[in-house]
Amino acid sequence: MKYRQFGRTELTVSEIGFGAWAIGGPAEVGGVAIGWGEADDTTSEQALRHALDLGITLYDTADFYGLGHSEELIGRVFGNRADVVIATKVGQKEQDGKIAIDYSRAHIMAACDDSLRRLRRDSIDFYQLHVAKLSHLEQGDCIEALRDLQQAGKIRYWGISLNTFAPEPEADFFLKHELGSGFQVVFNVLNQHIRPYLSAMHTQGYGLIARMPLQFGLLAGKFSTSTTFPPSDHRHYRVTPTIIDATNEALQPVWELCRTYEVSPAELSLSYILSHPEVSTVIPGIRTPEQADQNTRRIVQLSDQDRDFITGLYDLRFKPLVDMMKKQG
Repeated sequence: MKYRQFGRTELTVSEIGFGAWAIGGPAEVGGVAIGWGEADDTTSEQALRHALDLGITLYDTADFYGLGHSEELIGRVFGNRADVVIATKVGQKEQDGKIAIDYSRAHIMAACDDSLRRLRRDSIDFYQLHVAKLSHLEQGDCIEALRDLQQAGKIRYWGISLNTFAPEPEADFFLKHELGSGFQVVFNVLNQHIRPYLSAMHTQGYGLIARMPLQFGLLAGKFSTSTTFPPSDHRHYRVTPTIIDATNEALQPVWELCRTYEVSPAELSLSYILSHPEVSTVIPGIRTPEQADQNTRRIVQLSDQDRDFITGLYDLRFKPLVDMMKKQG
């Protein structure tokens, strides 16, 4: 495992982190699946421990994942140990049986205490607004709350997890006002929407977490039009046969590189992201020890030519797919 500095903070993080959404289990709110289907707690705990044995030190979760269950598992396994970096998020919640957003000062202050309790930690290493909108940032309560939590020592650093398909307004606001210490962004072979911002974020000293590196599993190269997902898995309505078919066709030129580097599609996908030095860590979703192995087994340095080849396919082949996914929800 290799490690990178998280922006200008004192945090050092593993290049491969642990995306802990799936271990939250099959939660739903108002009949809408907010998880990745069934998850076994014993297996999830084994995955967390094995990941640390492999050198993974960054664990990213949210208070909304499994409605707190993901945080509870991480707290049960790691507690307050100092050799792991815990990132979590705030702003989404269940209210009256529906998904609600709340970036009020009162909610953030109370939610942070709840996350600390579930995580069994004295302090959260990196606390993120969970895809807050520009209007929330301009209103200012959420920024004030994060600064006060940092001053109180309940969080070490803070930032924002940006919107999947339209990250620009919030990214611009943070950069203009030099807020926080890091961004969590969607960045992968298919969705390169944030790429024009990477240089400015890096130059201004922000740490960068790249989420959805395998785009719901589409970049693992294992889905066919017969692939289905249970209703408890949010991909049930997002990853349709039409999207799978179009994605598999669009990615054929990329998968040719797998033979060159002797890697799997998933390994190539992770390697592409990490070939951008602006990225601090990549967080594939992990729910089993085997997946921890698979996501850390073989990361290779792509040549500038091959990295640029993949990047060059975005406008021509991938952006129309991303637009299709945006319409799907």
